[in-house]
Amino acid sequence: MTDIITVKDLVEVYSDGTRAVDTISFNVKEGEFFGFLGPNGAGKSTTIKILTTLLRKTSGTVLIAGYDLDQAPGEIRKLIGVQSQETAVDGDLTGRENLMLQGHFQQVPGSELKERVGELLNLVELKDAANKRARNYSGGMKKRLDLATALVHRPKLLFLDEPTTGLDPQSRAAIWTYLEKLNVEEGTTIFLTTQYMEEADKLCKQLAIIDFGKIVASGSPAELKRRVGADSIKLSLENCERDKPRAKELLKTLDGVISVFDSEECLNVYAKNAGSLVADIVRAFDSSEIRLLSVSFSSPTLDDIFLQQTGRRIRAEDLVKAPSVTFGGRRR
Repeated sequence: MTDIITVKDLVEVYSDGTRAVDTISFNVKEGEFFGFLGPNGAGKSTTIKILTTLLRKTSGTVLIAGYDLDQAPGEIRKLIGVQSQETAVDGDLTGRENLMLQGHFQQVPGSELKERVGELLNLVELKDAANKRARNYSGGMKKRLDLATALVHRPKLLFLDEPTTGLDPQSRAAIWTYLEKLNVEEGTTIFLTTQYMEEADKLCKQLAIIDFGKIVASGSPAELKRRVGADSIKLSLENCERDKPRAKELLKTLDGVISVFDSEECLNVYAKNAGSLVADIVRAFDSSEIRLLSVSFSSPTLDDIFLQQTGRRIRAEDLVKAPSVTFGGRRR
């Protein structure tokens, strides 16, 4: 497959001196579902604004479908569809009218546009609400309509900037279904920015993880998780602040422990054969009078990659996590 996006040494420095994007390079193959993963302020949205011609880069080289970003921004705009974080639908118009208006902006011929609007209303399951004003749509319906407007002109490359942020799990799953269908059945290349680990893991075939403007890891989800090389054990202590230093020293003496990090729970341990190690941790803490509130373990996740690379989790407040096996939940 040929590259549809080529980024080399991209830099974006804001007027206040903030280096929002710091010399990043990556490629996206045609037909690929590519994820750009990172916390708020990492540089995701800045990068996507540059790639979609909405923001002038400071330096570096960007090619979109062979077109140079600086020399042919107009040609690039014809090839791409964009859905931003903020839902951009006109509440005074119906769902159908929103799509028709966007089609006129994209110069889609009249006969073709009418058929395309019908297809999209079916695709995003808004056919029954097509003639209702968008202001009366739920948040999930507005997101789906917004996605449809980005697809009116059958873009070769679709940019999605955190398209499911703020949605309930059911609406988020519905959006995932539409995106998978677009990518697999229509061959649309999708560039997705997200903070949701599960979203990136489910949808994306290749990922780049960005933090403070730099790419800290890249590869397929499976490759990235293999790099952890260990299971994740999360420990919550009754008195984390007091007992954490002593707990860390104890953990490092146990066979199988690879590394220990601070975490929201208290401590995150990476170890081989986590299931059998849990009993050793409980015994060691009991003998040292360190009170455990809970212990859980799981296979490596993308969030574990980020933690290993940066020493912190990607999204503490509402991270969608993989299922884990939990012991405890009680004072010991």
